Amino acid sequence: MSTPAATKSPATALPVNAATAGEFLTFTLGSEEYGVDILKVQEIRGYDTVTRLPDAPDYIKGVINLRGTIVPVIDMRLKFRLEAKYDALTVMIVLNVADRVVGMVVDSVSDVVQLGPEQIRSMPEVGTGIDRRYLTGIGALDERMLILLDIEGLMTSTDMGLVVDEAAAKAA
Repeated sequence: MSTPAATKSPATALPVNAATAGEFLTFTLGSEEYGVDILKVQEIRGYDTVTRLPDAPDYIKGVINLRGTIVPVIDMRLKFRLEAKYDALTVMIVLNVADRVVGMVVDSVSDVVQLGPEQIRSMPEVGTGIDRRYLTGIGALDERMLILLDIEGLMTSTDMGLVVDEAAAKAA
């Protein structure tokens, strides 16, 4: 009896937050390629000027007015501790996460890929110092390796600061 490749995992692999098969929008940050669930993507826009917010963390670039909706914009290069870089290929992926619209600035968008369960591997254990809470797996597509993100978990995390803690808001 054989076990599908996706369910095999070394003892050191992370068993939680495993990505599931489906379609992923791929984008680049530096030399790495990432994938997010296409169902979370509302649209892709060119990078445009944002309105800065005072005292916001550096990775929160500010806000934009997207057809009447004020949308916070996150620079993923800064969030992942890469040097900020903006050029003609820089784009903003507009996401719908947790009933909220959020813009995510990335270097470029590549394409949409379909990954089956046999193409998704668990995140390997790779030492300390890397926050892997929102990395759900590695997508293997021919010669490409995609780092799959739990974008909803990342954008709604308390350390991102985009979602108000309701308990704290009621106490205030």
